[in-house]
Amino acid sequence: MNYFSVLQALFVLVSVNVVVSGHVCGFEFCPKTKSNAINVHLVPHSHDDVGWLKTVDQYYYGSKNNIQQAGVQYILDTVVEELLKNSKRRFIQVETSFFSKWYSEQTGTIKKAVKKLVAEGRLEFAGGAWSMNDEAAVHYQSVIDQFNLGLKFLKDTFGACARPRIGWQIDPFGHSREMASIFAQMGYSGEFFARMDYAEKNTRLSTLTMEMIWKSSVYLKNSEIFTGLLYRHYGSPPGFCFDIHCTDDPIIDGNSYDNNVNKRVDDFIAYLTTMSKSFRANHIMVPMGDDFQYEDAEVNFKNMDKLIKYVNNRQMEGSKFNVFYSTPSCYLNELHQLLQSWPNKTEDFFPYSSDTHSYWTGYFTSRPTQKRFERDGNHFLQTVKQLSTLANLTSAEHIKALSNLRQAMGVMQHHDAITGTEKQAVAHDYDHMLFKAINGANNNARDALRVLTNLTSGEFQSCLELNISVCAITQSSANNIVVTLVNPLAHTSSQYVRLPVRKENYQVTDENGREVPSELVPVPLEILALQHRSSVTQHELVFKANVNKVANFYIRVLPFPRKKNDSNNAQTIPISKNDSDEFTLENSLVKLVFNNRTGLLKTIEMNGVTENIHQSFAIYKGFRGNNGLAENRSSGAYVFRPDGDIELPNYKTTFSIYNGNNVKEVHQHVNDWISQVVRIYEAVNRVEFEWLIGPIPTDDGVGKEIVTRFTSTLSSNGSFYTDSNGREMLERKRNQREFFKPDMTEEISGNYYPVTSQMYIQDEHKRITLLNDRSQGGTSLKDGELELMLHRRLLNDDAFGVGEALNEEQFGTGLIARGKLFLILNAVPENPACTERLTQQELHLPFYKFFSQANTVPSIVQHMIPDFTDFPESIELLSLEPYSTNKILIRVENFNSCGGIQSFNMHTLFKTLRGRQIWEVTLDGNMPLRHMKRFKFYPDGTGIIPSSVNYFSTPHKPMNANYTMDVSEFIVTMLPMQIRTFIIRQD
Repeated sequence: MNYFSVLQALFVLVSVNVVVSGHVCGFEFCPKTKSNAINVHLVPHSHDDVGWLKTVDQYYYGSKNNIQQAGVQYILDTVVEELLKNSKRRFIQVETSFFSKWYSEQTGTIKKAVKKLVAEGRLEFAGGAWSMNDEAAVHYQSVIDQFNLGLKFLKDTFGACARPRIGWQIDPFGHSREMASIFAQMGYSGEFFARMDYAEKNTRLSTLTMEMIWKSSVYLKNSEIFTGLLYRHYGSPPGFCFDIHCTDDPIIDGNSYDNNVNKRVDDFIAYLTTMSKSFRANHIMVPMGDDFQYEDAEVNFKNMDKLIKYVNNRQMEGSKFNVFYSTPSCYLNELHQLLQSWPNKTEDFFPYSSDTHSYWTGYFTSRPTQKRFERDGNHFLQTVKQLSTLANLTSAEHIKALSNLRQAMGVMQHHDAITGTEKQAVAHDYDHMLFKAINGANNNARDALRVLTNLTSGEFQSCLELNISVCAITQSSANNIVVTLVNPLAHTSSQYVRLPVRKENYQVTDENGREVPSELVPVPLEILALQHRSSVTQHELVFKANVNKVANFYIRVLPFPRKKNDSNNAQTIPISKNDSDEFTLENSLVKLVFNNRTGLLKTIEMNGVTENIHQSFAIYKGFRGNNGLAENRSSGAYVFRPDGDIELPNYKTTFSIYNGNNVKEVHQHVNDWISQVVRIYEAVNRVEFEWLIGPIPTDDGVGKEIVTRFTSTLSSNGSFYTDSNGREMLERKRNQREFFKPDMTEEISGNYYPVTSQMYIQDEHKRITLLNDRSQGGTSLKDGELELMLHRRLLNDDAFGVGEALNEEQFGTGLIARGKLFLILNAVPENPACTERLTQQELHLPFYKFFSQANTVPSIVQHMIPDFTDFPESIELLSLEPYSTNKILIRVENFNSCGGIQSFNMHTLFKTLRGRQIWEVTLDGNMPLRHMKRFKFYPDGTGIIPSSVNYFSTPHKPMNANYTMDVSEFIVTMLPMQIRTFIIRQD
């Protein structure tokens, strides 16, 4: 009988009566433990990267095994077969993207058997998101989305029994406080991970602090979550890897000269004895697995069965160890029953260092164009989700296209995707996957806008090359073009719009036929000189748009020149240099002073504050070594390790000044591969720096890491602040950590932190904030100074697995990257960084532009546009999307950390969205909030030792209303930084 026949036979035997009622599944199926023993929870698992050395599909199907032996479909095939043989066996599955693909290929009989395994807790989902996301470079909006995607699949497929209870973040390279907060808001009871700074881990091992209570928010109630560090990474104990890809001896228990049972048991007990000394409880968790293990799961389980049997037999000889198959949630449940206190944790676990010379802070910036493309993907996803909801797109084709984009973005959150730590071929595959998904979902946007406007045959094209001032629809002519702007935010917003055009005379009008002032700005010469840029458009048309949710603007070319004094259309005029030492750009809100010799920034005046701020570019040379010893560690995709002091580039600065009515720019040419535009807009209270870097030269045999520095006179006292995944801000102290004394041999890279959205420094009077357009590494190495790494090109691998140097090329030369930074100078209020948070939302989700050809400006179908006027200013729309048939999901956030409690009524919005019923759900959107019940643990120092187990539930009464109820039932009250999520059932 062949393998598949055996498998089918097993499934037939176990498939009787697999329907399990909701109250049965849960901890009832956890293994029994012994109070007078050290209980050892063996957790079989396979860590399956959603792309890294091979592409997602190569990993799933098991191709390209010359690169890495890995085939996820075979892992799941054989694991399920082995679980069905023995009801005591357990396995945890993490990456829902792989599992959903595998499950879709199974027969009905197999699916039925898998449902039984899930219902009985024998196959447990941990984490449960589409991928195991990174925690440094990701934005919280995208993390929430990919958990929504993964957990919805599990709920729809298996019901409530499949919902994970713990986070299993075993491989990300450092851990953020916001990720812990997300787990808590989803109702998870704990999380486990494997990577921690080696100096901190050594401290915790010796002080019984490997497991702790992490207070994940300074604003949210009930934000504490149990957090545990695995003892020895996430692999099996040394010598006990029973996988077919390992070389450790199996357990030989027959009548054989090679019988090794006693030796193997002695070794395992010795390991457990040492391990147990680092943990407080009489329970310890031992992972059994590693990357892409269990392709032939019979080998793994057969040897683990023997290990459990023979170790437990030693109890008759006085052994204190009780070993059994288990899962992380069963382990956590036992800890919860112990009624003891645990150490405290309040900050995060960045940066991560694995040895004296290896700070994993390079990946904060690695592959900067891919990091930006991921942000573009999120921008488009949020836009398409909203448009699909408003236009009620329900066809199978529309649902599939939106699902593909969601899935592509879920993959992009993976800890080897957004991080830039994958092989180059895999990076290309990620880009292709996301590009294809965006193009497919563009049909959704087009069809929705044809419903939401009266332009029923509009093309509604999106342009993915606007970052190099290219758009196909405006390349030959921008005459009779309709620009449709979609505002993903809840509130009406005013923003400047830039479109690549030829140098002609233009008129821009809004939907009411009113002319909108506009002007032409030249595209920087460095952009025009790009080899791969084929467009002939050499200017950008700039106008200010005011948009509620959707707005149209009509552009036409005038047949005659404008009058010189016509303010509705102007060209920014280059300003001639003079003999003075400085020159000024100034509008009603911002004044910039530049050095007239170098063209570099000297002083900024805004918000009633003036400060000398000097911006510069600088270079770190990447260390090159053979990686044999720690001191020979190279700078690579993961690790940032500079070789020597920072160096200034060979400045050959030239500059041009353009002074328009609404936009004023300084174009700075630093050298042959660094240039920048410094820009201010009328009535916009920030300074924009649009940088262009590359190809980074390496002909001298040296890899380089490019940073920009902003130097001021602020007395920042060794402190600076960075965001946690775009949400709360954390204070960083130079050369210091919360819990331990760090090894600062690598002082520069050891002070780098992830900057997802913003960072700032301040003293008693002033604050300087930088906001960015993608994840980057940032620091403040001196008081008054902010530094962000923009681009990296290196010639050596750092020997942490990827096996390639981070030497990106495109079009036969080094990669060129372009991006934006934004600076705000402000007086320090009582609560810092509140005004900047408003700006951050607008920069993260600006207007999305669509283009059509038409002879007149179309109008909006207003009755289909929801009304958000009841939302207070600090209440933002985080998600508005189709959830399932006749259901939509809406997620709102009080993002102002400085404001008080905000209340508003959702009834008007509910009616606009044709609501019949509304109920509140957990952050991911897949469990009614009233069902939240997660473990409550007590931190050391509180003096509280509970007499019985306690739980966290929702800190407020969850909304549950319908269209027949009074308007007062739709009031939503939100604390600062609170997120609330709702499902609306429509008619």
